[in-house]
Amino acid sequence: METYLNQILHDTTYKIVLSNVKDKTFPYYKIVIEIKDNKYIASKYTDKQVFHDNAISLMDYLLTYIEHYKQVNSFDEQYEYCLKVSKKNKIMIGKSKNQVAKKTLEHNRKKHYILKEGMLIPPLVDMGIFTKEGKVIASMYDKFKQINKFLEIIDDQLKQKEYKKLTIVDFGCGKSYLTFVLYYFLTKVKQIDVSMVGLDLKEDVIVHCNEVAKRYGYHNLRFEIGDIHGYKVDYEVDMVITLHACDIATDYALFNAIIWNAKMIFSVPCCQHELNSQIHCEEFSILTRYGIAKERLSAIYTDVIRCNLLQSMGYKTQLLEFIDLQHTAKNLLIRAGKTHIPASIKHQMLKEVEALMEKFHLQPKLYALLKSHKLFP
Repeated sequence: METYLNQILHDTTYKIVLSNVKDKTFPYYKIVIEIKDNKYIASKYTDKQVFHDNAISLMDYLLTYIEHYKQVNSFDEQYEYCLKVSKKNKIMIGKSKNQVAKKTLEHNRKKHYILKEGMLIPPLVDMGIFTKEGKVIASMYDKFKQINKFLEIIDDQLKQKEYKKLTIVDFGCGKSYLTFVLYYFLTKVKQIDVSMVGLDLKEDVIVHCNEVAKRYGYHNLRFEIGDIHGYKVDYEVDMVITLHACDIATDYALFNAIIWNAKMIFSVPCCQHELNSQIHCEEFSILTRYGIAKERLSAIYTDVIRCNLLQSMGYKTQLLEFIDLQHTAKNLLIRAGKTHIPASIKHQMLKEVEALMEKFHLQPKLYALLKSHKLFP
């Protein structure tokens, strides 16, 4: 059933209705699930009352209740989807134009996002996400949501402390306008005094990005030719961002952030090849026997090792789901904030890494860098 439900649920689904109850003795003749404040809220209707379940896990909730109903309708911006179960348990799925009033949809959009329609945000216009009037172009709404999600992840970390000034290093910035959007958000929305540098190895990229920053009037945003490995700073760094730094380039970026004692780290790893060429274990050979499984396992091991090592260096670290703008399979983001972590926890995190390394014969670059600089106790 989960497979069929996934066919009628999408990123822009904002309402689901379970109806046509199979057993008339079942107390709820209808269940309506809606998004409110970025959470799924369920309303269960009896003949006389309505009961509410807050902050539900959508798929788990649907799988719990769907066996009692013959029909599920879901609504997104453009379509209404209908899943029906026949008496012989045959499943049929249909689709039709959504007739819900646009005003309601626009109200919901404005309610849930950090960057709102109507804001004049030059990078979003140049990306083709906003019109010149600040309206979201319908076909670009998913990217608009993804950008807001990225900013929400950063904003959640910023809320832990009141920042008036921030110094930021963005490794491997490329021509991505996400750097410009972040600068806009921090300076215009959060009203933070920001000094930000973006690094890339390509001279034409740097020239282009500096021209764009000048055109936008982003005076404290500059771009330099720089290699993640060995890049030096003579100032305090508050935030390090690394999006899609390939393979061990992410490790060098994380290492630099640790060396600089950066307060916040945001990293979307990419192309995790290093451990894929190392990983093997006779006891659990089933895990590395099949190519695609080995690749995914290596990527997971790479990220959890990085997270543990950051914890061992005094960072509260989370591994978050993040569907990025490039629509790649790399959909995890590492978020780390410098804090006080007890020595016993740091030791435990390090030992877990070393146990995994020994079991699967791994030599991760970040571990080697930290060890060579004698940063382990």
